[in-house]
Amino acid sequence: MFRFASPLFLLLLLVLLIILLIKVKKKQTIHLKVSSLSLGNDLPESFFLILSKILPTLKYVALVLLIIGMARPQSGTQKIETTSKGINIILALDLSGSMAALDFKINNQIVTRLAAVKNVVKDFILKRDGDRIGMVVFGSNAFTQLPLTRDYNTISFMLSQLKIGAAGQSTAIGDAIGISLKRLKDVKSKSNIIILLTDGKSNAGEISPEIAADIAQEQKVKIYTVGVGSKGKAPFLVRNAFTGNKYVYQKVDIDIDMLKLIAEKTNGEFFKAENTKSLDQIYNMIDQLEKTEVKIKKWIEYKEYYLFFLTSGFALLCVYILLSNTRLLRIP
Repeated sequence: MFRFASPLFLLLLLVLLIILLIKVKKKQTIHLKVSSLSLGNDLPESFFLILSKILPTLKYVALVLLIIGMARPQSGTQKIETTSKGINIILALDLSGSMAALDFKINNQIVTRLAAVKNVVKDFILKRDGDRIGMVVFGSNAFTQLPLTRDYNTISFMLSQLKIGAAGQSTAIGDAIGISLKRLKDVKSKSNIIILLTDGKSNAGEISPEIAADIAQEQKVKIYTVGVGSKGKAPFLVRNAFTGNKYVYQKVDIDIDMLKLIAEKTNGEFFKAENTKSLDQIYNMIDQLEKTEVKIKKWIEYKEYYLFFLTSGFALLCVYILLSNTRLLRIP
């Protein structure tokens, strides 16, 4: 973006043009008739003769440069700053053995529940803007996989590294909420939420889900609970070095009532995801429900060029004054 900081000075160019036109008109007026000197046109012109002809032009060029310099030409680069207080989001993800159930599909290919969750959660993370996101994983135990951060690429990478059974085969929902609440205390925010995703029933840990939900309610932390899969039996891949790989159906018990209670106590919502499409829709809904207002500030940083024009103009003006009063001095 180019502009003049003091454009009114450019009116002097119009004044200069008027003066120049008046001088040209006067020069064209014949005051005295003299004998023709056309016979000397073929004689070679000296350097100083040529210089004397362009000397008046030098003066006007110098004045034009000085006027442009006084108008302060600038080129600017527009800067945009996005400021947002954001919210704190903890993703509490179940890594228990039941997440290996093969009842989800991605692009018509059967995948584990965890693979489907990773795919959907990754898209959710990349849609957020200005929010701090942390990650807690749980199985028999619960621990912090990643503290609250705005580095979404790191969050996505850590998400991709999650393995089934990394925190044990059981399900400690209460401990997962407790660890999540501790992480939310690390960084203050106007709004704190936990997205708890599990496909099982709490059967491990030191804190019961009910007590953990009460603490979250006291701390005004909203919990969205997502139940993955359905009750009943689900297919699992069993690997055997002797008999080969085979699919077996095992019973999976999800405590929907408990997840509903946790969400209700904390003013959150409960969602049920039985396939990849519904899981994706759930995270899109949460994304819309927990949108943060982003304030955008715009400003322009300008680079000044007046010094170039002023120094060039003064230099040419000095050359003009020097020559017109010495070697190219004209006597009327």
